[in-house]
Amino acid sequence: MAEWNKPLPQMDPESKPFWEACRRHELYLQQCQACGTHYYYPRQTCPACLSSDVRWVKLSGRGQVYTFTVTYQHAGAGFRDHLPFVLGYVELEGTNGVKMLTNIVDCEPQSVTIGMPVQVTFVDVNEEIAIPLFKPMSDE
Repeated sequence: MAEWNKPLPQMDPESKPFWEACRRHELYLQQCQACGTHYYYPRQTCPACLSSDVRWVKLSGRGQVYTFTVTYQHAGAGFRDHLPFVLGYVELEGTNGVKMLTNIVDCEPQSVTIGMPVQVTFVDVNEEIAIPLFKPMSDE
């Protein structure tokens, strides 16, 4: 397990399937069966048509940086020890534009660019939670 001294997400009934998938190192999000909309963050009803006919779908884990910022100052415990860090939105492949707020890791902050291909990676912080982060796409 990684040493993790940042706040942990709260698992609730709506987000539990997301966090269970992350624990398996898989990225899932919801898709409405009535209108086909993919969406993130987890919720019981589709934000586009309000249908409750939704299911969890597995994603490829790939995407591209939509926008980002490099943080050089942060007073919060757990964050100030890891400066600078990149906070960005990743547009997830195969979702018609769904964006996830995340950290871009495993690269120098100055190398991050808008449109950069990225892939999900996970940090296991305890027995229940693995945090999805994104890193530059490998050539593998």
